[in-house]
Amino acid sequence: MSADTVPLAVVICTRDRPDALARCLAALRAGEARPAELVVVDQGRGGSARPVVEPLRAQGWRVAYLPQEPRGLAAAQNAGVRAASSAHVAVTDDDCVPDRAWLAVLARSLAAGADVVAGRVLPAAPSGERRVPVSTRASAERRDFRGRQAPWHVGSGNNFALAREWYLRVGGCDERLGPGAPGQGGVDMDLFYRLLRAGVRVRYEPDALVLHERQTPADRRARRPMYGHGMGAACGIWLRGGDAYALPVLARWLLLRLARVARPADTGRLEAAREEAAVLAGTLRGLAFGLRGGPAAR
Repeated sequence: MSADTVPLAVVICTRDRPDALARCLAALRAGEARPAELVVVDQGRGGSARPVVEPLRAQGWRVAYLPQEPRGLAAAQNAGVRAASSAHVAVTDDDCVPDRAWLAVLARSLAAGADVVAGRVLPAAPSGERRVPVSTRASAERRDFRGRQAPWHVGSGNNFALAREWYLRVGGCDERLGPGAPGQGGVDMDLFYRLLRAGVRVRYEPDALVLHERQTPADRRARRPMYGHGMGAACGIWLRGGDAYALPVLARWLLLRLARVARPADTGRLEAAREEAAVLAGTLRGLAFGLRGGPAAR
């Protein structure tokens, strides 16, 4: 490997967003460090990501391109991590733009002893109707997490890295959860929760930065119930499995959403209150799904 190559695999899951994927890969190419391997799992129609990925081979990149029938983000991520041969894996989404130092920072943090590293997520620049930030994680405070923690404080599923052994040890992502699966969301919260319960040390490293594509206001509104559904589904699955700590986690989540709904509903906050009410309603539906042990995507 060249001097600027770090011993990490980067896993990116994509579906029918070749332009976004091309932007993500361009940011990786411009980075301070190159991954030892790149794994792209494509659930799109007709292999639309292949022409975007294949040119990297000619540039000396070690690339694995994995077409997969649509089964959801969790199934795609599981396939990508299993296909990687590196001891450590970094994960981002096709609609994210990693900072130039992103991969180098993750590699340093893992080398310093963290089992999992999660990073900061800031909104990309507005583009047309895509002006609403989503999945923002703006804290600049470096923190370590271990044991009993609320998973939404730890990190985001579009910016983390970990030892591949730990990922496989906890069983990877739950394929009942996440976009494209019946659970609709919560796949990253579930993964972080199970990793913490298994004993890992998670470092939140604000210098590991990605920019996340904004959404239209209509897209954000449509996704809020799914966001709550995923968290409720994860809590229901944990409770169904006999994990008593899931109950206080669920209570904290519900109190958080209720507090946001109850904020003064002036003209500037009315839409935010509606969104939080949608998250809360989705959480209750997701909880019922999880308690039934809902099926994975087919």
